[in-house]
Amino acid sequence: MATIFTRIINGEIPCYKIYEDGNYFAFLDINPLQKGHTLVIPKKEDDYIFNLDDATYSGLMMTAKKIAAAIKESTNCKRVGVTVLGMEVPHVHIHLVPMNSEKDMLFSNPKKELSKEEFEAIAADIAKRIK
Repeated sequence: MATIFTRIINGEIPCYKIYEDGNYFAFLDINPLQKGHTLVIPKKEDDYIFNLDDATYSGLMMTAKKIAAAIKESTNCKRVGVTVLGMEVPHVHIHLVPMNSEKDMLFSNPKKELSKEEFEAIAADIAKRIK
């Protein structure tokens, strides 16, 4: 059975897409720690990042780097934090979170509540900055 992320890639479940190419996909986390919190995933399903072949792993990291630069520019944060947890969805995913302090990356923090319009505006702004 396809993961929820594969279903998002396939357009079966809506998302706020930031980026897509032949191998990778990025979209806003719908339960964000901060405005601009983005998930970057390979299109190929695997449940553990270190199971990825070298080319997929490297490509995922390069894609995350490109998207992190756009997030930083869009949100005017000091840094973009990166973490791989991977327990809640059995599909490799990287969290990119805008940070002004380390506390911004605490997953125990309350999640931000954003309107559909806010999500759409954030996604559009980040997407247009990807180089």
